[in-house]
Amino acid sequence: MLRKSRYPAILGWFEKNQPMPQTELHYDSTFHLLIAVILSAQCTDRRVNMVTPELFRRFPDPESLAASSFEEVFPFVKSISYPNSKASHIIEMARKLVSDFGSEVPSDIDALMTLPGVGRKTANVIASVVYDKPVIAVDTHVFRVSHRLGLSDGKTVEAVEKDLEAHIPPELRPKAHHWLILHGRYVCTARKPACGTCPLQDWCRDYEKANRKTT
Repeated sequence: MLRKSRYPAILGWFEKNQPMPQTELHYDSTFHLLIAVILSAQCTDRRVNMVTPELFRRFPDPESLAASSFEEVFPFVKSISYPNSKASHIIEMARKLVSDFGSEVPSDIDALMTLPGVGRKTANVIASVVYDKPVIAVDTHVFRVSHRLGLSDGKTVEAVEKDLEAHIPPELRPKAHHWLILHGRYVCTARKPACGTCPLQDWCRDYEKANRKTT
């Protein structure tokens, strides 16, 4: 199957079966979502959701976090990956929000990327989830699933992002980000993908290749 045929088939299945995908990170404000996404780098959403309730209660807004110290923040995030750097990043991020953006999380991707701890993936998540921007954040799940399904052969995150955005209509991109992440998290997993029961097997390039080898 050609790549141009895979896209409408796969997107059509998701639209029919998962019409309203949502982020699994828990948050009650854009500021708190930004913190959660920064903390989720190389860490599971489940673990992040375990630590953020107390963190959010202690630091409800940029001003309170900006006025804090590393010693105050670290105990809240010590159980996640890279707690030292992430504690520093979220403090510095809050300080820049207060000083440069009037305590408001910007919607512009370039502006978001000026914040400490915010790379392109994190910026795209915020722009997509909160501001409904037509962008796709490529994390390890999206990267892996895109290659296995045959949606991209890009060697870098940027190349995969470019392929996806070239083939996915702007209005579907915020949803497609979640579709691919959730599919990678629960079906097309890194170590033991559930290929035999995957609903996308009819359009999956890896599944096609595996079947050709066994027939």
